[in-house]
Amino acid sequence: MQGSSALDKYDLKKAHKALKMLLIDRSNEFRVFAHGIEYPTNTENWEVIILNFSLDFVECFNAMSGENQLDHNQIHKCMTLMRQIARGKSNMTEMTHLENTAYLIAEDFKSIYKRME
Repeated sequence: MQGSSALDKYDLKKAHKALKMLLIDRSNEFRVFAHGIEYPTNTENWEVIILNFSLDFVECFNAMSGENQLDHNQIHKCMTLMRQIARGKSNMTEMTHLENTAYLIAEDFKSIYKRME
């Protein structure tokens, strides 16, 4: 994958184990989110892509809601993620549901990962 990945901040082995544990309880949320952004669930490692997207989205939210200035690349990345979530939605409720799902996936992953330390 080109560019930086949100998962680069985590130990690969522990992250993979945390993802497996997360999928036990949250596999439905992964599918709902993948369907919502029109990402195929029949590809290899699609769950990693969804987790990475969710982590990136939460990182963007935190950056945009903070007081620090964002550089051009961060703004572009965040707007691209927002556009992907909004694509094909007919109202804000649908978009908000997907944003909340991404947040839930990312925060649950971070919580599981942290408990493994």
